[in-house]
Amino acid sequence: MNYISLNDYKKAWVFRHKDLPIDPDDFLKIKPMSESRSANLWASFLSNENDHPDFFKSSDWPGNDDNWVESIEWEKLWENDEEHLPEEILTHLNWDNNTVIYFCNSRRDVIETSWSIFKKYWKNFLFMSDGSILIGKKRKEAVQFLENGQAKLGNKP
Repeated sequence: MNYISLNDYKKAWVFRHKDLPIDPDDFLKIKPMSESRSANLWASFLSNENDHPDFFKSSDWPGNDDNWVESIEWEKLWENDEEHLPEEILTHLNWDNNTVIYFCNSRRDVIETSWSIFKKYWKNFLFMSDGSILIGKKRKEAVQFLENGQAKLGNKP
């Protein structure tokens, strides 16, 4: 099984937050991966050795500063009533709405959805901004959301 039910997801509360409601049809489009599927994706696209963004080394592409081109602030927009992701992120990730994206929290915790769903509910996802990395299927661009309110924009090698 590649996915678990969002109802069984240990962090599902972020998608049930009363101040950030999610349309029931869209709720079904947010798909947490099983631990084994998460681990496979993490090893393939982020790191074979390290389980969490806190432990990336320069040998992991996300741990190599050369792969990050810009750092911006996302948290102020998140805390305000701003509906949209920061413009710099939207420009950097100039993806089609149907692009499959992976929101990677750790080796055991990856969520799959579409770019349109992520953009619409980005505030829900960013409750989990502990170094989480957003990547797109067959895309080089990436964003890492840091706990300090910064986001690093970069590219996978």
